[in-house]
Amino acid sequence: MAGVKLNGINKVYPNGAHAVRGVDMDITDGEFIVFVGPSGCGKSTLLRMIAGLETVSDGTISIDTRVINDVTPADRDVAMVFQNYALYPHMTVRGNMSYGLKNRGASKPEIEQKVVEAAKMLRIEDFLDRQPNQLSGGQRQRVAMGRAIVRNPKVFLFDEPLSNLDAKLRVQMRIEIKKLQRGMGVTSIYVTHDQTEAMTLADRLAVINNGQVEQMGAPMELYSDPQTLFVASFIGSPQINLIPARFEKPNLVSGSLKLKGFKDLPAGKDLMLGIRPDHLGVNSRGTLKMRVDLVEQHGADNLIYGALEGTTGDGNEELEICLKVDQTTHPDIDETIKLGFDPAQAFVFEKETGKRLI
Repeated sequence: MAGVKLNGINKVYPNGAHAVRGVDMDITDGEFIVFVGPSGCGKSTLLRMIAGLETVSDGTISIDTRVINDVTPADRDVAMVFQNYALYPHMTVRGNMSYGLKNRGASKPEIEQKVVEAAKMLRIEDFLDRQPNQLSGGQRQRVAMGRAIVRNPKVFLFDEPLSNLDAKLRVQMRIEIKKLQRGMGVTSIYVTHDQTEAMTLADRLAVINNGQVEQMGAPMELYSDPQTLFVASFIGSPQINLIPARFEKPNLVSGSLKLKGFKDLPAGKDLMLGIRPDHLGVNSRGTLKMRVDLVEQHGADNLIYGALEGTTGDGNEELEICLKVDQTTHPDIDETIKLGFDPAQAFVFEKETGKRLI
């Protein structure tokens, strides 16, 4: 097993595109790290550089203190699980899982032992003599994971491995991947754009935006203590409510709304007030009014969506907000309800820089 260290990693393509910008990261032995961010943010490029599938323009990558920048992918002792499974269609499950070991010159008894052990672990031992086209999507993904497991690598790399699966199977496979990683104790790096997937899998999250790590930490740390507007808006489902505002002492002002409980904010700057949906509540004495547009029932909870009265979004459109309530709260469509919140649970960001102020 081994840790991974990234020091000043940059990736610049020949066309001048700067995909990864000065990433520093220490991943400890046995950690499950998730790179999360929107499409095109550089997370897969960063993973591929660790795998050796992309060259590093600047900086160093180390596994177990060994710098691997110039080491071939085959000699890095990493195993990668791809989004599209990447199975050989003409080989059986057994053949796919044993292919890498055969190339390394492992003996037949060793190969058979490792393949059978991995297959039992993944509950695919009954499919070893089938072709990939005889398997479901979830079974194919298990085969791809089995092929990685038999190599007994120092580091597992997952590149959006669940994207091709349906919603129910994704949840099931998330649980299995986490249990598998915990049981094996192998350092793992996982790329996804799905923040729910990231929150449930990660020991630590690295939120990546425009090639840079905006913030790294435990999932609930990033949810409860986001340092930037991007992190606050990307982490959390449903998304955080963002209300354009300015500070006019002693109130935070947005349109005709005057919100108390905020101080020591810069005057004359465009700000964004962030309130999590679960930090809003129906309150007859609340200072916010919302016209109800939709009530989504999720069993134990309801999500209420509607237009916030008294202010608008950046384009003068109605500002849609959301609150999370228990199942007993179910207002009528087009009803106007009053909402309250605790300013101590809200965030204020500088709009231009994205920096969190409080």
